[in-house]
Amino acid sequence: MPKRYSMTLYLTGATAARTGDEMSGPALLLVGLSVTGSASAASALLSGITVSAAVGGPVFGAMLDRSARPGRLLAGALAAYSAALLVILVSLGRLPLPVVLATAVCGGLLGPALAGGWTSQLPRVVAPDGLPRANTLDALTFNTASLAGPALAGAVAMTAGATVSVVVSLALIALALPAAWSLPRRVEAVGAGPSTSVVADLVAGFAAIGRTRPLARATLTSVVSYVGVGMLVTCTPLLGERALGTTGSGTFLLAALAAASLLANALLARRPGLLRPDATVLGSVLALALALLVAATLSPLALFAAMVVAGAGAGPQLTALFAVRHREAPERLRGQIFTTGASLKITGFAVGAGIGGPVATWSLSGSLLVAAGFELLAALGFVLLTLIPPRHADAPSPHATRPRVRP
Repeated sequence: MPKRYSMTLYLTGATAARTGDEMSGPALLLVGLSVTGSASAASALLSGITVSAAVGGPVFGAMLDRSARPGRLLAGALAAYSAALLVILVSLGRLPLPVVLATAVCGGLLGPALAGGWTSQLPRVVAPDGLPRANTLDALTFNTASLAGPALAGAVAMTAGATVSVVVSLALIALALPAAWSLPRRVEAVGAGPSTSVVADLVAGFAAIGRTRPLARATLTSVVSYVGVGMLVTCTPLLGERALGTTGSGTFLLAALAAASLLANALLARRPGLLRPDATVLGSVLALALALLVAATLSPLALFAAMVVAGAGAGPQLTALFAVRHREAPERLRGQIFTTGASLKITGFAVGAGIGGPVATWSLSGSLLVAAGFELLAALGFVLLTLIPPRHADAPSPHATRPRVRP
């Protein structure tokens, strides 16, 4: 492992890229509304840059695993994503909307690179005994980005305009290029090219997720859980109006959630061995279910309390999910498993967001109760995958004795 690459450089790059990513969605929404004057066109722009993540994540991850210099591939993805934002900004209002949406869809293929692409490289950045703490610090960058990104997008749009907000978001992503470019190379790949096709690697990656019980369990639980989270986020403007009188106040509720996530992971960073990853995944969805049930009362005080509880569950869930993936993912498929997991979670979130809006127009409390139901469904999936015996005799059981350090 090269000594010259520091964890500080990694965290700086990951934080910049992820903050730019979290900022880009709200910024595109604002600039789309500003330029076209149509809420439907603005939401279509946001959907376009997220909907293709489910396809782009697995393919990019497979390419990352095949690359001897994964950092340079990641840097290229960051540059291309920034370029896509710039093209959208320049063409919006000048070219037909379908052309702009097609650009957004193409850019969205690279979205998972800003998330899982970084995390999959952690084992090459730190020593094995430092991975638990590094994993928690890495999760903190997500929490920081989710807190700072939307707030920064709104602040810049209000002071300098929606167009500048998009420019700042792509500039933040571009700032991460040096940190990505200089990531350590795959030592095990030196002198050896890939012996399988990309398609074969994709099949192997999905098969690894499906047949490795702890990995399948954590993936299923997190994806279903994020359907509920997507519904919650969709409801926040209406919740803000109920709690504080304006739809814009919903951002304060999201800030409370993000701050609680950040604090929970900051505490875990000091005690990385405090929680067991598998048990934490289950505990997190139960905490989210409780938070959503409390939020369904629509009491202003209860809403903020619910957001704090939701953040305390969502933050450790991410840390635990990373820990399970690092522990269970085969080395040659690590990048694909991380980016595929990120893609599936984005898809789950998008499904929840699509469900949450129509249900909330019928009943705001009802939408939150449905979201709580998805969290309980995620917990049920976790329990079932724990109790059902493996289909193959050679498949490991959930609590089977396994080596502490996987090859």
